[in-house]
Amino acid sequence: MTTDQFGVDGRTAIVTGASSGIGKAIAERFAADGADVVVCSREQDNVDPVADAIADSDREGRALAVECDVTDRDAVEALVEATVEEFGGVDVLVNNAGASFMASFGDISENGWETIVDINLHGTYHCTQVAGERMREDGGGAVINLASVAGQKGAPHMSHYGAAKAGVINLTSTLAFEWAGDDVRVNCIAPGFVATPGVESQMGVSADEIDREQVERRIGTSEEIADVAQFLASPAASYVVGETITAAGVPDIMETPDV
Repeated sequence: MTTDQFGVDGRTAIVTGASSGIGKAIAERFAADGADVVVCSREQDNVDPVADAIADSDREGRALAVECDVTDRDAVEALVEATVEEFGGVDVLVNNAGASFMASFGDISENGWETIVDINLHGTYHCTQVAGERMREDGGGAVINLASVAGQKGAPHMSHYGAAKAGVINLTSTLAFEWAGDDVRVNCIAPGFVATPGVESQMGVSADEIDREQVERRIGTSEEIADVAQFLASPAASYVVGETITAAGVPDIMETPDV
């Protein structure tokens, strides 16, 4: 049985928020499979080590680090221009850049609300519109948005984040319909708890402690989200359009009570 259809070799991918966690894992996975990756973050010093590590490894793909604040339209346009100049085009966009903080709805200031929505939703708008224009001109591509189960079900003390991610999920299905005729596939991943550095600092669970073979669990690894991202970027997902794939371990269900 061939597995070539699951590969991303020869493609060029932009991964936002790639300095650590899920974004870093996706960039490393793509590069290992032969894709050229552009990794970006708000601080150049945070993303340079990711590109350097890819370059110094035995991964086949090349890497370029670009400083980019996804809420700044000029910076996003410069990001895409740098990608095209370095690698000749854009085949895949992974909208991973995001941020949040925990607070009850009544305690979220207008500035706090706008900041979280701006990064998670408005940033996705900027990157998708600019990179997507290039994809459509060049004959197609794949957009992979990172949402959250908080955008599907809601989450206490994360109303701003959940609302923004719900917007990302809706944008995914709407844009998938609009851009299908241009051969651009738009899909979304909604992770649950993932052992990123941020989650590790809050919950004390390290990715090294997680057994990927164990089905009965509620926390995953960044590499497991990278698995899904590679699938969605590959030809194997050619018939998957406008979908949000939930990667959150064992689901919550209504169980029969003990009597």
